[in-house]
Amino acid sequence: MPKTASRPGFHCTECGWTTVRWQGRCGECQTWGSVVEAGAPKLAQIRSQAPSAKAVPIARVDPDLAARTLTGVGELDRVLGDGLVPGAVVLLAGEPGVGKSTLLLEVAARWAKAGRRTLYVSGEESAAQVRLRAGRTDALADELYLAAETDLGTILGHIEEVEPSLLVVDSVQTVGTAEAEGSPGGPTQVREVTGALVRVAKRRGMAVVIVGHVTKDGAIAGPRLLEHLVDVVLAFEGDRHSGFRMVRATKNRFGPADEVGCFEMAETGIVEVTDPSGLFTSVHAEPVPGTCVTVTMEGRRPLLAELQALVAPTELPSPRRTVSGLDSGRVSMVLAVLERRCRVPVGRRDVYASTVGGARVTDPSADLAIAVAVASAATNATLGPRTIAIGEVGLAGELRRVPGTERRLAEAARLGFTDALVPTEAPAAGRRLVDARRIATSDRSGMRVHAVPTLAHALAAAGLGER
Repeated sequence: MPKTASRPGFHCTECGWTTVRWQGRCGECQTWGSVVEAGAPKLAQIRSQAPSAKAVPIARVDPDLAARTLTGVGELDRVLGDGLVPGAVVLLAGEPGVGKSTLLLEVAARWAKAGRRTLYVSGEESAAQVRLRAGRTDALADELYLAAETDLGTILGHIEEVEPSLLVVDSVQTVGTAEAEGSPGGPTQVREVTGALVRVAKRRGMAVVIVGHVTKDGAIAGPRLLEHLVDVVLAFEGDRHSGFRMVRATKNRFGPADEVGCFEMAETGIVEVTDPSGLFTSVHAEPVPGTCVTVTMEGRRPLLAELQALVAPTELPSPRRTVSGLDSGRVSMVLAVLERRCRVPVGRRDVYASTVGGARVTDPSADLAIAVAVASAATNATLGPRTIAIGEVGLAGELRRVPGTERRLAEAARLGFTDALVPTEAPAAGRRLVDARRIATSDRSGMRVHAVPTLAHALAAAGLGER
């Protein structure tokens, strides 16, 4: 009886799940289009080979071979950790239209203007389109080479011919190779293209910056392995209705992974914002009820943000709760604490809460500022014009301290604020709790700091309620 050939299996390129028949969706990680046919198993034993370079003691490795080079864009260098390392591969991901191509064209131009050869590969635009944008943003340089290619083999040929020290690929989802299955942008193609770029970067000591697309839920498009292959993962964030942009490091093998860089999209391109605090505050001719300023932490950088609230009567059975730029869940919690613990009448009134300048504030340290702004709007009382509020609000009405308080206060003092509401210092072990009726006032960082234990005491110190 003749033997029948065994049916080839299929596996998921994302998680490795296997099945005997093809499926459009992985049964393990639920990823669409990641199930591909597995090749025949290789049963031959892998033999050892002579290494091309001998292993040496780590102390004898020359650290100057990984010396950093500044890109010329200060805010990006801040996120990278003082520049690019030779052979490093950086993945920059962001939503469509946020300005990824504009930023990297500026980086490539400044790198080339310093006398270092640069190759910019565009897979989404023609060479003429990139040239028009470069002329508008003054990104023209003799050492900046441009190629509009989508084939990996051709791109590798350009690298051999130009011999750049920096390569920019825009974007990895548009580049494909005939050596891999699937169409460009698919999991297999993205993995193979990225792997090839990583290998050539390490071999030539060439820095590579890759543009990546994101899905509708904000995740980087392609296999999860993509983030593991590269050395640095940067997220380019921003609201298309606002000119403010942020570059945030989510992975960095050569520097801090909690740093952010600030930019502003202008008509002439993208501009660095070295002092972004003023973008999220407004100037009032006289104090206005319903406003309060807080200091949030974006990575290691303190940023001032103004929060505004409006409380209005309503005839609807269910009052409205409209939030912009804030976490709606935390705002609802703060409103409940104000109603229950501080007797601020907001339960049957419409409440609108928003940030200034399109800022997105999710830091729990903004709880106290939200409460103060809402209480100010509900009582039609104004807060001191140079007062900030920092602290997390608990369900029992207590205030909790947040990390980096001293740095936040120093930033506020630098910008001219004179008073601050902060939670009371946590008592040391073995010492009695602070008297809940006491408000401690001290001078720190050039400011009058009012330390309060509860939200009710904070409103009293701000002149918005009774103790």
